[in-house]
Amino acid sequence: MEKILFITDGLNLDQDALEFTCYLAGFSRSTVTGIFLENVLGNVKPILEKITSGGFQGFEKRAYETKKEIIASNRNSFLETCRRNTVRCNIHNDIGIPTSEVITESRYADLAVVSPNLSFDSKEDTAPSRFVKILLEESECPVLIAPESFREIEEIVFTYNGSASSVFAIKQFTYLFPNLEDIRTIILQVNDKPWTEKEKNNFRGWLQKHYSVIGFEVLAGDTETALYTWIQQRENAIVVMGAYGRSKISQFFRRSTAELLIRALSQPIFITHY
Repeated sequence: MEKILFITDGLNLDQDALEFTCYLAGFSRSTVTGIFLENVLGNVKPILEKITSGGFQGFEKRAYETKKEIIASNRNSFLETCRRNTVRCNIHNDIGIPTSEVITESRYADLAVVSPNLSFDSKEDTAPSRFVKILLEESECPVLIAPESFREIEEIVFTYNGSASSVFAIKQFTYLFPNLEDIRTIILQVNDKPWTEKEKNNFRGWLQKHYSVIGFEVLAGDTETALYTWIQQRENAIVVMGAYGRSKISQFFRRSTAELLIRALSQPIFITHY
């Protein structure tokens, strides 16, 4: 892997997400490109202060200047965090419609990292935000939902439901992170169809070429509830999920399996298209 996009609101830098991105870049020897988004169509929330002269025009000018100062400070924090972690980095300051800017950037990246609640709508308070859902639907590279707080990866959980999309996600993750070969790896079966011995042996044979510690788990009962309950207990794990092609992914999210995990779990979640 060569290029990781770190996507953030220019006015609100998520330091925990940035630390995790630097951690990924450190062992994968990747460059982090900071995408500092400004939404020209969004409402800029003014910084309340007493204006003694200049009227509304003076207030508007001060609000604009303050906004520029905050973005500049966040850019400096990004650069300093990358330097401290000895990670190569650069910055793109995108002024425009955030989703369009990010989708364009994703075409030429290996991975995009984003916080689940990144939003440019002040009324929105749920995760995943509308912005993140669109990113997951339209991104032209895999997306990694950043964890609630920084932690090192001690276990990889590959969710497998028998579909080509879930195998594709496993392969994509493996090819992007070959340095995780000695991390404990679990294949978590999340469909009702039992493993055939041939299928299990074929899968194990491929995995053994990439990972040294492999386990298989089968969930029983309601898949969505069982999946959430099982993963919730794996504190330092990263979860890998596949999603169907773009024409079906919005339906995939309305059915809420991935959305539930993003909203309720604190672990990082890797999602990619098939």
